[in-house]
Amino acid sequence: MSIQTKTLSVRVKDKHAKLLRQMSYEVNQCFNFANELTMKASRNYSDAGAVKPVWMSAYDTQKPVLKFRKESGFIIPSHTAQEVCAKHAQARKQFKRAKLRWRVSSGSKRSLGFVPFKKGSAKWKNGQVVFAKHIFKVWDTYGLSQYEFTSGSFSEDSRGRWYFNVCVQVEQLPTATGKAAIGVDLGLKDTATCSDGTKLERGNFYRDLEADLGIAQRANKKKRVKAIHAKIKNRRKDALHKFSTQLVNNNAAIIVGDVSSTKLVKTKMAKSVLDAGWSMLKTQLEYKAIARSVVFEVVNESYSTVTCSCCGAIPDSSPKGRAGLRIREWVCSECGAEHDRDVNAASNILAAGHRRLAVGIPAL
Repeated sequence: MSIQTKTLSVRVKDKHAKLLRQMSYEVNQCFNFANELTMKASRNYSDAGAVKPVWMSAYDTQKPVLKFRKESGFIIPSHTAQEVCAKHAQARKQFKRAKLRWRVSSGSKRSLGFVPFKKGSAKWKNGQVVFAKHIFKVWDTYGLSQYEFTSGSFSEDSRGRWYFNVCVQVEQLPTATGKAAIGVDLGLKDTATCSDGTKLERGNFYRDLEADLGIAQRANKKKRVKAIHAKIKNRRKDALHKFSTQLVNNNAAIIVGDVSSTKLVKTKMAKSVLDAGWSMLKTQLEYKAIARSVVFEVVNESYSTVTCSCCGAIPDSSPKGRAGLRIREWVCSECGAEHDRDVNAASNILAAGHRRLAVGIPAL
């Protein structure tokens, strides 16, 4: 069996929050010190007045940052400071900037806490996480004792709760045999509809709590607002996780339409589009499919709604345009087949996925 990397996240008990906030403050100071070094290096001037920018690597910033950590008497270990330099250099390369935004440790605009660590720095001992000579108790929902920890981090959410995130290596499960392929059409009436008729009904996660959220916001109850947002997020994540796990366990191939929320969020349907969580669902399906050796493909879903999945024609009776959004069932005027709008689209998406898998991806 092949080996793959998986990230596990468990919540740290609240009594360790004070220590983790102190570590997070020190991480922010190291990050800002590295940021200042790279900013000044990019603004060096020669005697003639010409600009001579210098791009510092993570290796270049490590030595001064480690010296700064030692002189400041920080409790974070040296390897965490090195990892901060690596994360800083990675972000600068990604955004192509010599200076990033400063990490703020206090105030209303403070940065969420973050304490990274390298492989071998965090260990599991006697049912607890040992890091930097400190013990952290967690709610072990995964059975962490069976895994060997690699790199990871401690992270804070908007409510001040801390989580222990660690990468582990697991065996990749064999490909499911004797199972069929399925097409998935993403929508708003139902969040997802499968070619076999299975549907994930719209959850209304945001709209159900929209009134309570508005009351809390007008009353300036910040903790209540954060709690409501967290509840919305958790409800959505739970529903999508259950649905995606069901699809991956029951199918050997999953084909999804390439619908994107980027354009639709600019319309009157913005709230419903963002509440559906299409991107989250596709992400979950992708990494779960990899773990179970299930084929996952995203295909062009153009004309999937208006095309008859039985005869392949685009009849005059098919729903078209905005006026056709209300039509949920229709009959093909060419072959007489009766269709559920979304199931028909999912069947066409499945057919498009079969064609792509048959021909493969053309070479450039």
